[in-house]
Amino acid sequence: MPRFPGHGHRRPDDIVIGPLDLPARVDEALAVQAVAFGLGADEVAVRRQIVLRHMTYPGARALGATTPDERLVGFVYGMPNDRTHWWSTVVEPYLRARGHDGWLDNSFVITELHVHPRHQNRGIGRALITTITDGAAERRSILSAIDTESPARGLYRSLGYEDLARQVLFPSAPMPYAVMGAPLPLRRR
Repeated sequence: MPRFPGHGHRRPDDIVIGPLDLPARVDEALAVQAVAFGLGADEVAVRRQIVLRHMTYPGARALGATTPDERLVGFVYGMPNDRTHWWSTVVEPYLRARGHDGWLDNSFVITELHVHPRHQNRGIGRALITTITDGAAERRSILSAIDTESPARGLYRSLGYEDLARQVLFPSAPMPYAVMGAPLPLRRR
């Protein structure tokens, strides 16, 4: 179970969730994402530029999950949604077709959430997403996930996320995605 600063003595297996200077640690974060998501070097290079650009957007913030020796084993980042951003322009027609395009307003987008496979199933992903959304001024949160039953989708559902649109096709993505949304604060279990 993740431990937070100030809660007793740290053990070698403790993970701390806290603010992450993502631009400074982008290569570490993308190494975690590459292992967790199965990305190749070319895709990592493209995503590096995307992450760096995203972190310049107003309200963008990131959290990391680190070991006592400061090794990054998970991260999340997101920002207030802006309908002019690429992601919104892609998902908007799918949401509109289902009567859910209002979810693009007053929402905090979880852009990426990844935990190294050796550290999954320990509550780290849950702690990352609930902590970052706890600081959101928006009324709800939205995200996209590969449209298949997976542990990630199960986590999102357990937090109150519901499918808003399915079979969403992103250019160059090999698999369809689901767009999910939840009111804030997220449901705790």
